[in-house]
Amino acid sequence: MTTNRQNGSLYVNIQNKIATVEFGHPASNSFPSELLDRLTNELNSISKNDSVSIIILKSEGDRAFCAGASFDELVAISNLEEGEKFFSGFANVINAMRTCGKIIIGRVQGKTVGGGVGLASACDYVLATEAAAIKLSELTIGIGPFVIEPAVSRKIGLAATSELTLDATSWKSAYWAKEKGLYAKVFETIKELDEEVDLLANKLASYNIQALSEMKKVLWNNTSHWNSLLIERAKISGELVLSDFTKSALAKFSKK
Repeated sequence: MTTNRQNGSLYVNIQNKIATVEFGHPASNSFPSELLDRLTNELNSISKNDSVSIIILKSEGDRAFCAGASFDELVAISNLEEGEKFFSGFANVINAMRTCGKIIIGRVQGKTVGGGVGLASACDYVLATEAAAIKLSELTIGIGPFVIEPAVSRKIGLAATSELTLDATSWKSAYWAKEKGLYAKVFETIKELDEEVDLLANKLASYNIQALSEMKKVLWNNTSHWNSLLIERAKISGELVLSDFTKSALAKFSKK
């Protein structure tokens, strides 16, 4: 089932200490600001829920995992304040994932672009299918993946982030992403992916919840400055999106 709601959908299902968080949007599971805010709030809420040990983050359908931020909202930005607010959406989600007291398993069933790569990078453990190619295409429209870069670089290293960012028109395969450390395992089918996600989540949920929480803190050591860093990066993107280059590039995309 895929959603046709303009602002997308967010469903949370909690069973056996596992919270499954599923987002969806008709435009390839992209994120309008409202959906990013809802995901941030939901993650902050689950973080305090003592009946949850593990989070599975997934998207609707069997095609794209996430197409990043909403293109329609990006086109509509008209001033610096709107720009910073728009790009702060992914900053807030990544910080919520980082500070969440629960281990987050990412289930990536298909292609992921831009902010979606940031989302996958902010998960603690990611399982994917062969169809889960990745791309950071921001430079092609005159901006850059500034907000998500710390999360991506932390996961795959600066050299791979540089390659992904500068080769902005090319898809990198799921196996490239696995080799670089973004994905832990890659499966041929969604069925195999779901079986492994379920197996891993149940295994982790059987462990000591305090040990998992302390491990999460260790894994995210030295990132407390991200609260301010990611907002500073949102300001850079917010300024660039108003440039003549970007306005022109977005207008061309809008006509396609």
